[in-house]
Formats: sequence, structure tokens, C-alpha cells
Amino acid sequence: MEESKAIVLFSGGQDSTTCLAWALERFAQVETIGFDYGQRHRVELEVRPRVLDRIRRDFPDWRDRLGEDHLIDLTVLGQVSHTALTQSVAIEVQTNGLPNTFVPGRNLLFLGFAGAVAYRRGAKHLVTGVCETDYSGYPDCRDDTIKAMQLALNLGMDARFVVHTPLMFIDKAQTWELTERLGGETLVNIVCEETHTCYNGNRDQRHSWGFGCAACPACDLRAQGWKRFRSPNLIQEIAH
Repeated sequence: MEESKAIVLFSGGQDSTTCLAWALERFAQVETIGFDYGQRHRVELEVRPRVLDRIRRDFPDWRDRLGEDHLIDLTVLGQVSHTALTQSVAIEVQTNGLPNTFVPGRNLLFLGFAGAVAYRRGAKHLVTGVCETDYSGYPDCRDDTIKAMQLALNLGMDARFVVHTPLMFIDKAQTWELTERLGGETLVNIVCEETHTCYNGNRDQRHSWGFGCAACPACDLRAQGWKRFRSPNLIQEIAH
């Protein structure tokens, strides 16, 4: 275990919860940071403390390593964005080929503010759940973008931050597998019962993979990943 501190960008969703577990396995101290940017699925802000409470309760070895949670008000981002995640509009593909769930500048701002908090808190490591394998083509989730942001943060703050992206090159089935490796069925159950991914903010419908509308792109990715995770034969067929 590395005797240093990490800040995990923690939304309360599947990916960031897996990244939190990943960080708790590796670092002596871990803090979390979340962002209120006027998201229409703001129920994710309500589940964040529940997920953290479950991790503290169900994983005694991680409890003492899990420190302060920071919630940052970035509602101005929602005010300057006209997207399906910040406005009540239908989810669709735009003329530029990107889905209108893409919020321009979101991950760049998230990392910038996370870096500012890390600087103040004496944390060297930033952990984020961005991925360019199972994603919607968001340019701010690409590995090149994150490497560029790490360089910018280090130059702009005269620091030596390391930005970790544990999920960058794995798909959702592999993310479920990583969750199981890190915390067994206990952590898998926490992801299913407590986390939120659905873009429509639906917490009324419970599925084997968790809560959601089962129709939006985020639900579809999570559901298909779960199906492959729970169906090893299907994974082998895909591999061949």
C-alpha cells in the first residue's frame, strides 16, 4: 500500500464507486469529491452518502482510510450548458456525431477543481472513472485528454499530481468483474442497491443490475455489462 493520500472523483455511480474501492485498496488515505452541476439525474447526489456509509459499514479494513467528502457547487455549468443532462430534453445524437448527453467542459472542470482541493489537502493522487472503451464518444473521457489535464494541472500548480484512470481500457463487464475482485459480492451488492447511473434519474424500477429506466444509454451499458458479467459463456463467445 502506498503511504499517501488520494482524492477520488465520486459521483455515486457504478464506475466511481469501483474506483473508490480501487483507491481504498492502494492508498493510506482516501477522500472523495463530488459535483452539483445542475444535473437532471441529481438523485446521484442523494445516493453518494449512502454508498459511503455502506462502504464504511461493510468494509472495516477500508473504514479508517476513507476520509472527508467534498461536494462542490458547479451549478453554473448547468446554466451555460444546453444538454440532455442539464435540461429536460430528449436524449439524441447531434449533428456532430456526439450524443447530447455530452456536457462540454465537465470533466475538465471536475479535474481542475479536484486538483485545487488535492493541492489544499496535500493529496498527490487523483482517481477518476472515465473510460474510452464503453462510452458514448465523449472527448473528455479519452486517455489523451486525461494525460493532457495531468500535465496542465502539474504545470499550473507546480505540483506532481498523478491522475489514475483504472477503467480507461476496460468495458462494463470487466468493470463488474473488477468490483467483484475488489470487494466480492458485498461490493457488487452495494453497486446494485445503492449507486445510481441512469440519466433519467429513475429510482423506481429495480433490475438485477440496479435501479434505472432501462432505456437510456447509461442504463443500457450497465445492463449489458451485467449480462456479460453474469454469463461467462457469453463472454467467451464474444472473445472468439
